[in-house]
Amino acid sequence: MTEIKVGKGESIDEALRRFKKKCQRNGVISEMKRREHYEKPSEKKRKKAQAAARRKRRG
Repeated sequence: MTEIKVGKGESIDEALRRFKKKCQRNGVISEMKRREHYEKPSEKKRKKAQAAARRKRRG
């Protein structure tokens, strides 16, 4: 659970910006996007193999 404390005199916009940045650093946003749609196990395996091939090509 990502949590921030709003300081005295801090605007909601600043607190929201800090919260979003903290979520991004913790990987919450990428995890959310990954889980947005169901992915069949065969699709996961195919994507994983493609990513490995990309890494191998880059060297």
